[in-house]
Amino acid sequence: LPGLHVFAIAFALEVSVGKTNTVMALNNSNVLLPCTFSTCIGFQDLVFTWYFNSTELIYHGKIKNKASEPTVIRHNPRVEFVGSTTKKDNNISIVLNNVEFSDAGKYTCHVKNPMERNAQHNATIFLTVVHKMVETDNTVTLIIVGVVGGLIGLLILFMLIKRVVLFIIKKLQDGKKECLVSSSGNDNTENGLAGSKAEQKAPPKA
Repeated sequence: LPGLHVFAIAFALEVSVGKTNTVMALNNSNVLLPCTFSTCIGFQDLVFTWYFNSTELIYHGKIKNKASEPTVIRHNPRVEFVGSTTKKDNNISIVLNNVEFSDAGKYTCHVKNPMERNAQHNATIFLTVVHKMVETDNTVTLIIVGVVGGLIGLLILFMLIKRVVLFIIKKLQDGKKECLVSSSGNDNTENGLAGSKAEQKAPPKA
């Protein structure tokens, strides 16, 4: 039924490695491989496993319930568990110590929850090992930002100039209209038309 399907999805097991699934580490350093899981109905005898390149098991643990911390079943000597499941986040992250170039590859965090009819879910991290961290060259980015900012500034300046020019043109047009009205009145006076000063002269005596 559709309702039961939505209900099942709402209580599904979820596993996450964070916002990004890529990690870069220096050779001979220690690197954190994050992983958390969530389930709305809780868990019982939950099992989690970390794999390297999908086949090599590097950490295997079990969690009895929310009130207990994980117990180690099997792990690689260079792998250290740094998570906690009694706190708010069900954190099952690990640290890989003394990273080597051969450690570069895919790391999968797999979780199985018997309380959800053995529901299983996993998430993957890709590790890159380098000689040294290379600083990102932001020159191109800065140039692009500068050009875009300059174009925006020119556009604003153009709009301001346009407004000023339109204002000046309007003022000039208003001034021309006043001049035309004024000159029209002067012409009537000079030609002796009705309403002009010429009509105000006294009639000649007989």
